[in-house]
Amino acid sequence: MATQTTAVQRGLTFLQVAIALQTLAIFFQAATAGLLLSSSHGEVLHGIGARVMYGASMLYVLAAILAWRPGGGSPRPILYASGFLVLASVQVVLGIAHMASLHVPLGVLMFGLSMITLGQALSAHVPKRSGTRS
Repeated sequence: MATQTTAVQRGLTFLQVAIALQTLAIFFQAATAGLLLSSSHGEVLHGIGARVMYGASMLYVLAAILAWRPGGGSPRPILYASGFLVLASVQVVLGIAHMASLHVPLGVLMFGLSMITLGQALSAHVPKRSGTRS
């Protein structure tokens, strides 16, 4: 029983780290998007950040699959992670096409969704204290 609990906690921790990495990568993209306007190095950094963000989205899908236990857990995180990977794919296509009017709002939406998901992942695993009043 203890090993099963440890394995579940380890999987959930990996999922939390993957979501946090994805959120940080998207935040980095926002910062480098601003550099695009003011620096010659902005485009290079934004391109590198795009690859890291896409990789982080794939890592999130992998972490969600590994955290899911057939018959023991909800597959909902896999759906969220897969949906986010689809959004990341659309974001890459819009960026390559230089469609900033759609690329920027989608980036803001992705950052917001990633923050919400990270908040839920972190708050769902905080141990509740006994003996406190609501």
